[in-house]
Amino acid sequence: MDARSPSLPPDSLPKLVSSTGRWRIEAAVDTRPSLPEVNGTVAVPTGGHWVRRLLAFAGPGYLVSVGYMDPGNWATDLAGGSKFGYTLLSVILLSNLMAILLQALAARLGIVTGRDLAQACRASYSRPVNFLLWLACEAAIIACDLAEVIGTAIALKLLFGIPLIGGALLAALDAFLLLLLMNKGFRFLEAFVIALLIVIAVCFTIQIAAAAPPVAVMLRGFVPSSEIVTNPEMLYIAIGIIGATVMPHNLYLHSSIVQTRAYERSDAGRRDAIKWATADSTIALMLALFINAAILVVAAATFHKSGHADVAEIGQAFELLSPLLGLGIASTLFAVALLASGLNSTVTATLAGQIVMEGFLDLRLPSWARRLVTRGIAIVPVVIVTALYGERGTADLLVFSQVVLSMQLPFAVIPLVRFVSDKRKMGDFAVSRSVSAAAWFVAAVIVVLNVKLLLDMLFG
Repeated sequence: MDARSPSLPPDSLPKLVSSTGRWRIEAAVDTRPSLPEVNGTVAVPTGGHWVRRLLAFAGPGYLVSVGYMDPGNWATDLAGGSKFGYTLLSVILLSNLMAILLQALAARLGIVTGRDLAQACRASYSRPVNFLLWLACEAAIIACDLAEVIGTAIALKLLFGIPLIGGALLAALDAFLLLLLMNKGFRFLEAFVIALLIVIAVCFTIQIAAAAPPVAVMLRGFVPSSEIVTNPEMLYIAIGIIGATVMPHNLYLHSSIVQTRAYERSDAGRRDAIKWATADSTIALMLALFINAAILVVAAATFHKSGHADVAEIGQAFELLSPLLGLGIASTLFAVALLASGLNSTVTATLAGQIVMEGFLDLRLPSWARRLVTRGIAIVPVVIVTALYGERGTADLLVFSQVVLSMQLPFAVIPLVRFVSDKRKMGDFAVSRSVSAAAWFVAAVIVVLNVKLLLDMLFG
């Protein structure tokens, strides 16, 4: 599918070849920057203490981490904790390690090539293949939006008594919030997201302290159990956790937003940027690991321990949390954290939708129009489904949405691993054989688990 080198100015070709290898494509493409309105707008110090450089690169990882603790995670973590205790903590840990590796590869692709993952696919694959990949990614974003909007709507109902449909429509206004924050500068968007992440972390720290889970039993939950694979019901929730944690659209998002940093576009500058961007995403994803584990631990220590093994709905968890923990504010903290999670997730998903549509289809629309279009594609099915299901069945809908996300993962993971392993495209920045092998192993695990889940669902 690769063919000829793109049409480039003669003086730029040697620099491209030396840093990224020959990114050969079938025809010349417009390689305008990803998210051009914010590309290279965040200053990076060229010297000084390493902390200053780390802080300059801190931000994209936290935007990415939002997707790893969205309301879809809450549904799968609540279901897993209440039904199976601490057993599925190992799945949360393993999926988080997968996420750390894959997000590091996404950042590398964006920094080295100046393309996001969607643009890289458009430059390498035929138009029909690209269209199918775009449809798969849009399905993932719609599934993600389904979880986020329902989660936000539930939080608004629990806190303020707003009906679910009204809450869903209010959640759709995040497109305007994103536009406002982006107009103020990308750092404003990052600050908004990080502030809400701090709110979520504080809420769950208080809840874990109140739940006081047995440390030894909890730690044993981080050790994988064969029952996870042999028990179809547990496997279904486990794959939902993987789908909720390793989100396909986050790979497109990260490969784009790392380019907001004004790092030096040279080999040395790119190596430095890869180092700090990887550190940023790793630290941020450890926070996501804490929050995901905290949700499951609270569910296990509160609901599973008290015999409420059927707690999977967020509203049900809200009602039971304060009485079972003996902490009056526990349920309110739970809802506040859910609202912060939903707001954060819808903002970053809207941004990912813009990146995916621009990258695959090369649409040329004003930024506000692009965001409204991408948001509309995702939000219309969400509002319809929310209207049809109401409160009943929202837990099943949330878990199912995460399984749909997991099904889309191979369509993002396989191209990503292929690109970063290809010396013709990445030059000296191609990953080592050991990293490539680890990434292909992760991709294989995801595919095998998905196939097993489909067989179990079809044939029982």
